[in-house]
Amino acid sequence: MFRHRTPKGSYECTVSGLRWLCERDVILKYHFRNWEPYSHLLKDMQYTQGGPLLDITMELGELEEVHLPHCVCLGTNPSLRNEMKILHVEEHGVSLEEVHEVTRFHAKILHPKFSAISVILRYIFSWNLDVHCELMLYLTVKKQTLIPRLYLFPSNPGQILAVEQQESKFQGSKRIPITRPEQSLELNSSFRLNIPCSTSIFPPRIHLIHRDTTPSFFKVVMKITEIEMELIGDDERIVWKEIVPTDEYISETHSTSAVLGAGRPAESSLTGSAEKQLRSVRTEFVKRVSGPVLNELLDGLLQHTVINQEEMESVKVIAERTEKARDIIDMVLRKGNESCSRMINLLGELDPCLCSLLQINSVRVPT
Repeated sequence: MFRHRTPKGSYECTVSGLRWLCERDVILKYHFRNWEPYSHLLKDMQYTQGGPLLDITMELGELEEVHLPHCVCLGTNPSLRNEMKILHVEEHGVSLEEVHEVTRFHAKILHPKFSAISVILRYIFSWNLDVHCELMLYLTVKKQTLIPRLYLFPSNPGQILAVEQQESKFQGSKRIPITRPEQSLELNSSFRLNIPCSTSIFPPRIHLIHRDTTPSFFKVVMKITEIEMELIGDDERIVWKEIVPTDEYISETHSTSAVLGAGRPAESSLTGSAEKQLRSVRTEFVKRVSGPVLNELLDGLLQHTVINQEEMESVKVIAERTEKARDIIDMVLRKGNESCSRMINLLGELDPCLCSLLQINSVRVPT
């Protein structure tokens, strides 16, 4: 759930991609909805998804404009602007609204009335349709084996969150920053992944389609080495290439030689008071902690009375992950050594891989 209070001006949520313009103070909250309950309805209407389904509520005031994110590439067919509509999912059915203006990544509507809302496109135009895409790479290292997982899906902030939530359940999972495809890709086409040094890649191909649940991914098994990846389309054309050096995924806490079995011990963990440990890793914590872990950390800090309900609510409304992480760690640091001990222990339970990477140890909490 995202919640924003904004004065007069133009704004964009960096997580959801939603933009809005208001002439006075407003409070809006919104969350992603699953497309699954409406997939058959869309087919009956002969429409298909064009972006995420957002459930938006105004708690105060009204918006002059809202710009909904979409994934349709207009460069190859500008006339697609005329085939876009806004879908409203209401209590007693659905309705369609005309789009006021379509830009490269957004569809604008004026003086919006909210419900669950999204950009949709006539079904007939979804074939041979080019869409902007996302690629997300996660890695797990197990002894001398590397397991990359590469997700491919049409750009959709809701799907990005779904992937992050799924990966947070995999112990030792680490996201590796990679480039996006330079060009849009054709919807409903299939792609295969080529990694020359891999032992196995499954499935052999992935179809680029809108999915109601978490996107599909290629699961690769390979030895620990540099990762050379190529994404290849139906026509055998390479649409994306990437190289991930070994030192990008072998953390400092487990040196390359140690992981490869050379016998050199890993670097020692940080020592000192909990407050000193936490303060020394502040920058890396903000950079690396995931959104789902932050939410669970907030719940744990409240349960252990490190923070109160008001403090928790003030942080929960922050949409930007790094800003939220910064607020949490600074709030705990201000409360002293015992509170820092609680946070380190909670973090060790929620994300042991991150604690290992940060080189912070569980500490005894005074009773």
